This record gives sequence, C-alpha cells and structure tokens, in this order.
Amino acid sequence: MSVFAEAMRQRVRDARAALALARAEGDAYGTAVAADELDDALRTARRHGVEPDAPEPDAPEDPGGEEPAPS
Repeated sequence: MSVFAEAMRQRVRDARAALALARAEGDAYGTAVAADELDDALRTARRHGVEPDAPEPDAPEDPGGEEPAPS
C-alpha cells in the first residue's frame, strides 16, 4: 500500500471519528465542520483511486520478498 493511500485512509478514519464525537456531544457546528471534512476526504481519496474502506493488511509488505530456505 502506498504512503499516500494510507494517509488518505487515516484522514477518512479521523474525520469519521471527529464526526461521531461531535454528534455524541450534540455540537451542531462541530458536526457540520466534521461532515464537511469527511466529504472532502472521501472525495479526494476516490479522485485518486483510493478505496477509503479497503481493509488494512495485517502486516506491512516485505519489499524484498522471502529469503530462500537453506539447502
């Protein structure tokens, strides 16, 4: 996964958390701001081909591949 894609997914997660918190607190202004941020984050992610709800890998990919087993 690219650094950009992960950053976009994190932005979406953060925006969703902020929206949930603002709603839970009954903060109308905070809800509006957070909803706008979420809309922008989702739009930006999709514009760049990033699926914001894609599952995260369990572990980072190994760019070098696996080492061969000893003979």
